[in-house]
Amino acid sequence: MDGRRKEFEPMKSEPKLIDTLNGLLADELTAISQYMVHSEMCAHWGYEGLHEAIESQAKDEMHHAEWLIERILFLEGVPVVSNLRPMKIGKTVEAIIVGDQEAEIDAVKAYNAGIAQASDLADEATADLLTEILKMEEGHVDWAEKQRALMAQMGMENYLASQLGE
Repeated sequence: MDGRRKEFEPMKSEPKLIDTLNGLLADELTAISQYMVHSEMCAHWGYEGLHEAIESQAKDEMHHAEWLIERILFLEGVPVVSNLRPMKIGKTVEAIIVGDQEAEIDAVKAYNAGIAQASDLADEATADLLTEILKMEEGHVDWAEKQRALMAQMGMENYLASQLGE
């Protein structure tokens, strides 16, 4: 050292990683809206079990969005909350489950790519955050797979009857 004090430098990240995080944020914000519509559709149809399950997933997505915003800010980026992807609103319960499952499979792929990118940049904290979210997204895929298996095994009428509220 030459005796001079080093100026404080905030934690900055590669702009491409901030772009990736903002892309994931757009996915999460879209999922929140799509899941809330689907949840309310199920409530309107009287399928309380599905209403509660899908609403819970929407809340998970809200947490993911919050965590991504926090991380973007920490990395001295600007969270972009005005970008949404096209929503895929199902017209039937089966279409809702299938569409949401497809969105979650896409999310798993996107989070895996984001984890690889963060690891390549030696940003293990971001990789760890994305891994935590990835595990939750995989849980959403698993839930949809189970619902589709139940539909196939029980038949749609019995499945829907099992989702009715009191």
